[in-house]
Amino acid sequence: MDSNTPPPHFDGNFHRSIGLFSGTAINMTQMCGIGPFITIPIMVATMGGPQAVVGWIVGAILAMADGMVWAELGAAMPGSGGTYVYLREAFQYRTGKLMPFLFIWTVLLTIPLLMSTGIIGMVEYLEYFLPNLGWWPVHLVSVAATGLVTLLLYRRIESIRAITIAMWVIMLLSVVGVSAAGFWDFHASFAFTYPAGAFGGHFFVGLGAGLIIGIYDYLGYFTTAYMGDELRNPGRTMPGSIIISVVAMMFVYLILNISVLGVAPWQEIAQSKSVASFVVEHSWGRPAASVMTILIIVTAFASVFTGLLGGSRVPFQAAHEKVFLSVFGKLHAKHGFPHVALLTMGVVTAIGTFFDLTEVISMLLAATIIVQSIAQIAALVVLRKRQPTLQRPYRQWLYPIPCVIALAGWIYVYLSASAMSLILSGAWIVAGLVVFAIWARVNRSWPFASLEIREAYLGND
Repeated sequence: MDSNTPPPHFDGNFHRSIGLFSGTAINMTQMCGIGPFITIPIMVATMGGPQAVVGWIVGAILAMADGMVWAELGAAMPGSGGTYVYLREAFQYRTGKLMPFLFIWTVLLTIPLLMSTGIIGMVEYLEYFLPNLGWWPVHLVSVAATGLVTLLLYRRIESIRAITIAMWVIMLLSVVGVSAAGFWDFHASFAFTYPAGAFGGHFFVGLGAGLIIGIYDYLGYFTTAYMGDELRNPGRTMPGSIIISVVAMMFVYLILNISVLGVAPWQEIAQSKSVASFVVEHSWGRPAASVMTILIIVTAFASVFTGLLGGSRVPFQAAHEKVFLSVFGKLHAKHGFPHVALLTMGVVTAIGTFFDLTEVISMLLAATIIVQSIAQIAALVVLRKRQPTLQRPYRQWLYPIPCVIALAGWIYVYLSASAMSLILSGAWIVAGLVVFAIWARVNRSWPFASLEIREAYLGND
């Protein structure tokens, strides 16, 4: 599973030690996880055959275009905060703190939903060992796993770097192992024989739904945008790390997807929940598949652990800077961690596990697209007009073409989301507007007071 959360806040001076290679590795670490092991069957079923590979190619194009938006904004406004800083700077002229507030409000939904996909995937692979689990046992295990992660995080965590490295190593072993198993008994007729009408009139309908899955697997390509003041030559390192990581992961996903599709007819692949276990058992037997399944379960659990750890710091940082509800700015009295945000996200994660995996992915993207993805494109355009003297170590190549491609792609993904996802995500945003109005009234902020313009990155404090 992928994580799109920024690192915890740090008040000291950063050392510019991250170059192009290490920046690319950081992005790829966040992009990889259990994601492809739980989405390959969904992508194949959604696209209706081996042409599912197109979904990952189109997803890579969208990720690269959007990555150039992140690169310009992140290089110009580096450090903690990420999106909410970009939105705060761009939209303060018209709507005060509304947009950054809405973004953090949405994060309270989207980050836990992203973690829910990890829990769901973990339990799906656990069913390889316990195939007869019913509906209630599955969800009890999911809630228990979420509770265990929250309990383990209910203290100050100092070993995040070691956990992340361990997760990256296990993920690499899993990807290489499954790909090798797929090519061990590979049948080109399975991988490259497309059903009749595969690229006909229904192709673009399936592509929209497939693109939802595809872009989900690429989430994390923008991680270095949160680390601009730790990058050597950010004008080169940031866009380079984003583009290289997207292209590299596209090839990883294509190799993995093709190797899996070559093992059995695509209909069998589409119906498999623990597809990695299925492939390894087919080629190397049950013992090897059991080892692979355990590795993937560990990866899923670790990714939820690191995701909630980083995610709980996002509303805390915003509240600390008086951009969000003050209750989320409180630290645990003994251990000094943002316990309110952690508990809130833990509860939402547990609730998310009761939904279908495809629905959860669709819901988190539907909520993210409006308040983050499209809003950031608008922010880039607005800031070029409002703050033309802002130092931009990187200016988007071929501007505004990447913005147009990203905007078209995000609209296409949004319109392809399920009706339930659109309704629930829309209701969450409307609720956020209501909460913002109450918060603004209490704090005497816009629209109940005059706008406060603070161009932080121009030095006009």
